[in-house]
Amino acid sequence: MDIRLDDLRGPEIRALLEEHLENMRSISPPESVHALDLEALRRPEISFYTVWSGGELLGCGALKELDPRHGEIKSMRTANAHRRRGVARVVLTHLLREAERRGYERLSLETGSQAAFEPARSLYARFGFERCGPFEGYLEDPNSVFFTRLLGPRDR
Repeated sequence: MDIRLDDLRGPEIRALLEEHLENMRSISPPESVHALDLEALRRPEISFYTVWSGGELLGCGALKELDPRHGEIKSMRTANAHRRRGVARVVLTHLLREAERRGYERLSLETGSQAAFEPARSLYARFGFERCGPFEGYLEDPNSVFFTRLLGPRDR
């Protein structure tokens, strides 16, 4: 699998993000959908990565800088055709390494509380993320689960 810093201009990523947003809107009430659209992902504090095999887009994920010591994982998504093949693990590993390279001390994320999000919550827990309260402007929400992981010398 090839991981690329993506400029969000290709039709493949547009289609995957539309799939992602449509799925999030079908699972969560509108006020609980925190997925970013294409334009929001182009903000300078966000680095967006895609995972490819040959010419096929397998998945994506983003790293948002909240401050020089704290990052947030955004827009993790595996294309439906490639689920359960380790794509999310590859993306998450890459995002953790990038956060460590940047010197972040903490990496956080928000995901859904519904059953459809159980595989994501399990993945984050396997990677050492622990539940926490809302951060960076999020509010308590029965449809959201918040995770964080401290990064430090052991991770670098």
